[in-house]
Amino acid sequence: MARVFLDTNIIVYAFTDDPRSAAAETLLAAGADLNVQVLNEFTNVARRKLGFDWSQIEEALRAIGTLARKIHPVDLETHAAALGLAQHYGFSFYDALIVSAALKARCDMLYSEDMQDGLVVEGRLRIVNPFR
Repeated sequence: MARVFLDTNIIVYAFTDDPRSAAAETLLAAGADLNVQVLNEFTNVARRKLGFDWSQIEEALRAIGTLARKIHPVDLETHAAALGLAQHYGFSFYDALIVSAALKARCDMLYSEDMQDGLVVEGRLRIVNPFR
């Protein structure tokens, strides 16, 4: 079975009424990996754009933590690898951090709406837009 990593946008959709929310909820419920950066970005979007209060954010983060297969830290090794990925593939630095974390977690697929659908990074991580 493929190991899957989720980008922040997938997590955000899982907590909205957007038509993409059902697919996002399914991906989250399947037990994907993510990292602390995704939690940080989700918190920011939930507060600023979705209008969640702090208790709603805490509840959502608990649900994410329960459903995620594993939540990985953002460490110096991940950060250093992200610099190279940003340079080589042209990712924004924050996207490169997500890709770096997915590679370090030995994931096979990274679900993201924002990155290049179908791109295979380092010969082993396929980026997939689950809404296509």
